[in-house]
Amino acid sequence: MSHPHPELGPPPQLPEGALRVTPLGGLGEIGRNMTVFEYGGRLLIVDCGVLFPEEEQPGIDLILPDFSSIRDRLDDVEGIVLTHGHEDHIGGVPFLLREKPDIPLIGSKLTLALIEAKLQEHRIRPYTLEVAEGQRERVGPFDCEFVAVNHSIPDALAVAIRTPAGMAVHTGDFKMDQLPLDNRLTDLHAFARLSEEGIDLLLADSTNAEVPGFVPPERDISNVLRQVFGSARKRIIVASFASHVHRIQQILDAAHEYGRRVAFVGRSMVRNMGIARDLGYLKVPPGLVVDVKTLDDLPDHEVVLVCTGSQGEPMAALSRMANRDHQIRIVDGDTVILASSLIPGNENAVYRVINGLTRWGANVVHKGNAKVHVSGHASAGELLYFYNICRPKNLMPVHGEWRHLRANAELGALTGVPHDRIVIAEDGVVVDLVAGKAKISGKVQAGYVYVDGLSVGDVGEPALKDRKILGDEGIISVFVVVDSTTGKITGGPHVQARGSGIDDSAFSAVIPKISEVLERSAQDGVVEPHQLQQLIRRTLGKWVSDTYRRRPMILPVVVEV
Repeated sequence: MSHPHPELGPPPQLPEGALRVTPLGGLGEIGRNMTVFEYGGRLLIVDCGVLFPEEEQPGIDLILPDFSSIRDRLDDVEGIVLTHGHEDHIGGVPFLLREKPDIPLIGSKLTLALIEAKLQEHRIRPYTLEVAEGQRERVGPFDCEFVAVNHSIPDALAVAIRTPAGMAVHTGDFKMDQLPLDNRLTDLHAFARLSEEGIDLLLADSTNAEVPGFVPPERDISNVLRQVFGSARKRIIVASFASHVHRIQQILDAAHEYGRRVAFVGRSMVRNMGIARDLGYLKVPPGLVVDVKTLDDLPDHEVVLVCTGSQGEPMAALSRMANRDHQIRIVDGDTVILASSLIPGNENAVYRVINGLTRWGANVVHKGNAKVHVSGHASAGELLYFYNICRPKNLMPVHGEWRHLRANAELGALTGVPHDRIVIAEDGVVVDLVAGKAKISGKVQAGYVYVDGLSVGDVGEPALKDRKILGDEGIISVFVVVDSTTGKITGGPHVQARGSGIDDSAFSAVIPKISEVLERSAQDGVVEPHQLQQLIRRTLGKWVSDTYRRRPMILPVVVEV
């Protein structure tokens, strides 16, 4: 198995007749999925998603793929194939289309409807090509065939990309539910047919590669939901991803069976479920769904609220309910269902929300104590089955952290894919398919691009480091006025602290030390403000460290008069 090396340089020019694959996100992480295919000087992008921030990225709203390696080649992009409508696959599209709005978007009906609604908020009207399973479309030099796969959202597609260099098949996110709610099976017949033709490179979803066996059917959740609905005394509040149409359908069915009304809470939930209902993917009995404003007129045992926040997102509805910062107030006897998995890295945030809800008397039902979630990703048993059908000549695990990628690679090897034809890459590592063999050829920039409010890419790692210091240790500011000619102090030093846990009166012990250092520097002829600031920072920093064993941010201000 080949794997990336940190000293890889930029890739050489792509040999004639070869196919280049460059993942810009989704490898070594859960989210931010984006892969660029290149043939004959033209580019095809598969997915363009976002990653959600973790606790060590304070203030960040979203994390995007790094477009820098293709920024000067956007005119070469033939289109963006969107495998399905989850945020980690479509959330970055508005930011890429800001740079070139006329790149065509290619996807299924529901996927395009979800991204079009998102782009409307960004005031972008995209060029779109709606496709369905079994359809083939020529996109520049790329002959794309779309294959039905089931996932935790309807209308998901895999894509087979034919070029003169060979056929690459990208699974997108998929599983092999044999009893899907919409009766839309993963098309194993189509994959077997592609296998007969010859799959030269298979890019396969790795998210569940460590989990043995097969994923249970989605419909298994229905019985558990009925039990919860049957025993609930007051309101039921369900938190789910805003795009999990199958899960919401089961919630609606249970609510209808038990005589409850349903209200959607949260802008994205209201928008997405409205789209799914209008397109026929969500079956809603008449009168079942009501506006949240009408719930006050209904008794508690007839109410179901469906909201976002299953991952503990601080601004989502469920987190705000747990913090008593929402118009809907949790009361003793309410039932809360977290109908989703835990995305790695979100565990602490989710359990914080569960504790907050429990504190107010809610009965919280989650994956840890009831079967209210099944995964949307193929487990090891399904992947083995899948590889035996596809028989790929080369395998490239995608979509997952390092442990998932390696586990997926091992599964491929067990089914007979030669070790030297299994490529474990990471974001930015370039893989070339040359003369039927995949190999790593270089590396391009593929770091995190942070979205903070309206700012995209302006916040970097140094700023995040500063934010963490501010959050963990606080800030101490020092204000000094000096004579611009002599460097002698004419005012101050004045010291103030915020968030450091040190009382301002305590600084009386260090102010003479700062004054002494500045007087000595004036005698030595040091008058440059930046040098004086550095002296202040070192003196005060050493005193705080020695006295309190803390390392707050120190902000010295030197004013010349």
